[in-house]
Amino acid sequence: MRWKNLRKSENVERRRGGGGKGVAMSGGLGAIVMAVIAIVVFKTPPEEALKNLTQQQGQAQQGPAKPQTEREKEIDEFVRSIKGSTEEVWTNIFREKSSKYRIPKLVNYDGSTSTGTDLVADARMGPFYLPSKETIYIDTSFFGQMDRELGGGGDFAYAYVIAHEVGHHIQKLTGKTDFVHGQKGRISETEYNQLSVRLELQADFYAGVWAHHANKAHRRTEGIDLLEEGDIEEAMSSAKAIGDDTLQKNAGRRVQPESFSHGTSEQRMRWFVKGIRSGDIKQGDTFTIDYRNL
Repeated sequence: MRWKNLRKSENVERRRGGGGKGVAMSGGLGAIVMAVIAIVVFKTPPEEALKNLTQQQGQAQQGPAKPQTEREKEIDEFVRSIKGSTEEVWTNIFREKSSKYRIPKLVNYDGSTSTGTDLVADARMGPFYLPSKETIYIDTSFFGQMDRELGGGGDFAYAYVIAHEVGHHIQKLTGKTDFVHGQKGRISETEYNQLSVRLELQADFYAGVWAHHANKAHRRTEGIDLLEEGDIEEAMSSAKAIGDDTLQKNAGRRVQPESFSHGTSEQRMRWFVKGIRSGDIKQGDTFTIDYRNL
């Protein structure tokens, strides 16, 4: 992925020296599974999931910052570059709809950090979007876990993760997030999980839409594609690895479709690729399609 010349975002806050005790793993799932399926485990909006973690670990404790390696510095630049690209793409898309894109903030932290409320962001939750703050939280050590434990690493796979969280911000702006979270307790757990699947698959689609337009913009300004050979396969491998069915199988559990809240591996890959190929947000309405056809 040729990301070096992308505009770097000014809406990324780098917090170093994070501490905190974290939260104990259970059920043999391991840290990486907790990282990518926090909402599957908790079956709650991010705010409630974070509150559960906060109650277990106490307030975040900031420790002394360690010297950064060259690789860590490069990853920080990468995050700012991808975030900057998402800002440009979505600003243009919203402008075409005669709307103004409200840019989310991204907090790049180490270990754990305050979210500005009584909640603590914990690295073991993995990257997530907090709707009430319109902020993405990410500890980039997650990328190393993707390489080691998910078999789905590489720079475009990392970019997919960031773009997916930005996709949740788009849903906040369009009212989908509030609609889904507002149904909790009003419908059955299975029905609520199905709405969550629709939300997640649409965020995957939006990640693909970003990639489509970012690639075209890079080709226009730099004379060469943003994406290199194998990039899409990287992201698809990541999408496949974090499908609900795959995660349940890898955890030694029986696959239970009624408990899915993110979608199957096949669904996640298909909606992501649909976004890349079309670049058309009108084709990403996951809420009106029959659930069996998602």
